[in-house]
Parts: sequence; C-alpha cells; structure tokens
Amino acid sequence: MTDLTTTYMGLTLKNPIVPAASPLSRRLSGIRAMEDAGAAAVTLYSLFEEQIDIEALALYNFVEQTTFMSSEATTYFPKAGDYYSGPDGYLELIRAAKAAVNIPIIGSLNGVTPGGWTRYAKLIEQAGADALELNIYLIPTRAETTPESVEQVYLDVLREVKAQVNIPVAMKLNPFFSAIPHMAKRLDAAGADALVLFNRFYQPDFDLDELRVVPDLVLSRSAEMLLPLRWIAILFGHVKASMALTTGVHTAEDVVKAVMAGADVANVVSVLLEQGLGSIGKLLDGVTQWMADNEYESLAQMKGALSQRNVADPAAFERANYMKVLGSWK
Repeated sequence: MTDLTTTYMGLTLKNPIVPAASPLSRRLSGIRAMEDAGAAAVTLYSLFEEQIDIEALALYNFVEQTTFMSSEATTYFPKAGDYYSGPDGYLELIRAAKAAVNIPIIGSLNGVTPGGWTRYAKLIEQAGADALELNIYLIPTRAETTPESVEQVYLDVLREVKAQVNIPVAMKLNPFFSAIPHMAKRLDAAGADALVLFNRFYQPDFDLDELRVVPDLVLSRSAEMLLPLRWIAILFGHVKASMALTTGVHTAEDVVKAVMAGADVANVVSVLLEQGLGSIGKLLDGVTQWMADNEYESLAQMKGALSQRNVADPAAFERANYMKVLGSWK
C-alpha cells in the first residue's frame, strides 16, 4: 500500500498536495470542494495589511469625525472592492471552514511592516486556524534601502507574530535575497516552522495605447519550479523548518521532484485555475503510480533523495552546473 502521508510544520497531512492562497478559497464552497478533490490542507486567500489598516482608518474617522483627509490621500489604499472581504469576514470564513471540513486550514497574512496588523495573527488562531503563513510582499524600490533592512523586516514580522500565537507559522520567501541559505538559517533560528519557496512576484506590464503601467496576471508553468526546486534541494538537511515548494507545480512528476528535492508539500494554484479541482486527484494518482513503478512505499523514502547532500554530484547545484548547461547546447 503506497503511503502518501507527510508532515508539514508539525501537521500530519494525508498527502503532499496543498492548494496555496488564491481566490479558490474565498468561499466555504470552494474550500469544501478542494477537500472533496483530495487536498490535504488549504491555505486561505491572504488577508492584506491594507485591509486591516482601512478598517482601522474607518473606525478612526467614525470616532473622530475628521474631515481633513485630502482627495489625494484617499487613493493611498486600494478600493475595498479589490479584496474579497474584510478582516471580520476572513475570521468568520476560518470558523465556518473549521466546522465544515476535516483538513487543516492555514491562514495567510500579507504585509510589509511590523505593526498593528500582526495582531490579526492571534485572531486567526482564535478563529481556529491550524497554522498561519506570512507573505511579506516587499519590493524595495529606493536606492537607500539596504539589504540588511529588507531582511530585518522578515525577521521582525516573524518574531512579532511568533510571540503572539502558538500555532505553527510559515514564512513565504522571495528568490531575490543575495544569500538565500543565510536568510533561511536566520528565519529558522527565529522560529519559522516552515519556509515556502518562492513568492511569485507579479510583474507590471506597459499599456502602450494608454501609456500607463498595468497589472498583468500570468499563470505559472512547470519550468518555473526549477528555481524553488534547486534551493529546496540545497537547503534540505540544513534547516529544521519544514519546506513547501510553490510555483510551477502542474504534473505528478512535478510533485515527485518537489519531494525528492526535500519539500514536505507541493503548493498548487495555477493548475487548479486552468484545469479545475479534478486535477488534484490526477496529481495524486500520478504520484501513486510513479511510486509503485519505482518501488517506493512511502513519501518518507523519497524525501530529499535528490537533495544536494544526497546526490552523487553535489556540484550540479552550483557553478559547475552553469558551465555544463552552456556546454550542452548543440
């Protein structure tokens, strides 16, 4: 009997497929459907720092009856309609989900600064979430911003949240740190229960007709998983935290590669948006078949088998691979 169970930041999951934060979890019906399709856990769509700030600002305006806000200032925050619900609705969704499904529910907070918004970590825990993912979507655009200050934001937010909650906390990383293993070790030491590699920053496009910058949502492809695959393979065995591979997981082979690199779970979104929730079952069937064909009885046997510390040629993850790739073109 093939054993697909895995452990992710202390949570025992029936398999490694975990839908990442996305619009698919905006409603209870979507969460139920993902459980029915075979998902081992669900990460809810993100509650944004700006949403919490907007709520606080609305309360302040109500109490103080201020009228000094300029029309320019009102454009600072996105319109409320740009988000799926406010903080109270988010907490209610967690409570409803915990009553309706039997899989772990992972909350998601998205912000860029330590501060009052992190108190919602405790409220998310009190609503019943089994774990929390922190998504620091920080794009440093000023030349005065130092690498050390960017790293410190991640560490400060993590420590602030860990001081407030008892549930496991995952930190979602971006791939642009100058020394990813060093940053991973610092987050590990600061108490991160999981590292999620990587945050897929969406790049703006130019509208040449209107001469303006516009958002552009492009779904991932399998080729994009090579970046997180490499770094998870490098980090495996060097951090205590669990690891999740996110970005580019579309096929059963992708899931197998994630586990063989050292990931505990594979996050999926784009494949679900493109092919529907039935793709979860197809992924699980494919993983099960691959394991049977290759005589693996459990994910535990596979985990980290192709990590840097376990392969015959560890240099394949370093500069030698760069030279080999360039020399492979015919």
